[in-house]
Amino acid sequence: MDTFVEELRRKRGQVNLEGETQDVHAATTTTAPIPGIYLPLLPRYFHYTTSRVGMHSEFQKAKESCLNCIQDSLLQGQLQRAAELIISYIEMLEHYSKDKLRAAPEEIWRIGTEILQRHPRSNIQETNHFADQMKNLGVKGYLKVSLEHAFHLLCNGFEDEAYQNLVLAESWKYGEQTVIQNKELKLIQGYRGLLDYSKWLKKKTDMLGLDEDSYAVSSIQQEMRILYRQAKVSLKEIIKIPGVWDPFVTCYVDMLEYYEEYEEAREVLSEYAYNSKFPPNPNAHVFLYQFLKRRGESRKTQMSALQILHELVPSHELMLEYYAMLKKSKKRKNQKLRLEVIFAALDSAGWKENVKAWSCLAKEIVEILQNSDKQLHWLKNKWASRKDWWPALHFSLYLAKRNWQEDECLACEKVLVAGMLMGKDCKYFRYVMRQGCEANKKKFKPLKTFVKKHSWVSLKIV
Repeated sequence: MDTFVEELRRKRGQVNLEGETQDVHAATTTTAPIPGIYLPLLPRYFHYTTSRVGMHSEFQKAKESCLNCIQDSLLQGQLQRAAELIISYIEMLEHYSKDKLRAAPEEIWRIGTEILQRHPRSNIQETNHFADQMKNLGVKGYLKVSLEHAFHLLCNGFEDEAYQNLVLAESWKYGEQTVIQNKELKLIQGYRGLLDYSKWLKKKTDMLGLDEDSYAVSSIQQEMRILYRQAKVSLKEIIKIPGVWDPFVTCYVDMLEYYEEYEEAREVLSEYAYNSKFPPNPNAHVFLYQFLKRRGESRKTQMSALQILHELVPSHELMLEYYAMLKKSKKRKNQKLRLEVIFAALDSAGWKENVKAWSCLAKEIVEILQNSDKQLHWLKNKWASRKDWWPALHFSLYLAKRNWQEDECLACEKVLVAGMLMGKDCKYFRYVMRQGCEANKKKFKPLKTFVKKHSWVSLKIV
């Protein structure tokens, strides 16, 4: 690290000497509209003239302040200032403790990469050279820098270069591998597998436009098989590690289904969803449900996947499908569960204007009343925990006016629920009923009569 700092200081001195000889000339020339960029570890032919930041003694006593200034400059888009400050920051590192010096390469890499990615004068050659220098600066950071460098290449459309970068990193070895390095290597292999999948998908798309009997189709299929085997090895390994691997799992399952390896696909998705070592992940159960649905599995099997999804995310968009399945069941526990499902979904503000959800709740309430009030305690229990905040969330006078103006169907579904849960004196019910009777008396009068007939319900469930 001392050698690295000395080299940087020597390069810094060279730049300063060059700058002094150019000051006179710079005073007589027009300043460029976009300032140049200078970063340590870039070769000389990438250096641009730039103003320098004086090194004051207070910088050496306040290293954290300098780092904060760099962060503020990045947040405010002052990229040239950030590029200049990082030079000062690097020169201060020689005064750091050993612990701080260990963290220095990552700090330089992250700040430098941010500047290079956003600076208008930056280009991919500069970024590549900077990344190569940083990879060799700290052995422990080689894999991490390689992976992030690949991300940068992908974001700039250099997919082939990113792939080669990952292949090179995958073959890198230095001494005895640590646990962290092993995990980083698995990540690199996984992302290389994703790029193999991307190539496989392009080949699949190309094949769709060809005749089935053509020689080109056979050739493409062979290439797809090779890419599939490569991707399968990498993706299969990474999804064994407890974690959230959604893109890796979906890509892997897509290829498995294409080659009709359905049992393996099912095992992968089941393991991802039900393995207790993995963190709770709603998407895992969504993927499993969608697969079961595509395969035409039984309703009971599909419901088991959606049941856990309901427990994790009660407001998920698939809850209406879950409700529809419960509706087909005649079991008493499922009848009770579907009331819970629709109430829980409407607890979310994102469902406030979902006409179908309000229609389901209205039907549930009517059905409960038609069952000789034997299930009325279900409704009472669900309403007890909501009666203090649902009126403001769903049944305010403001919402009554807006719903009536923007979506009459929504207002018609909600008005029945409002009347049954809160009684005929509810502001939402009174406003919509008044407007509805004026607009279409035949449609709203039976509804008004029904609510009045069952007005005792709102009193009984309070």
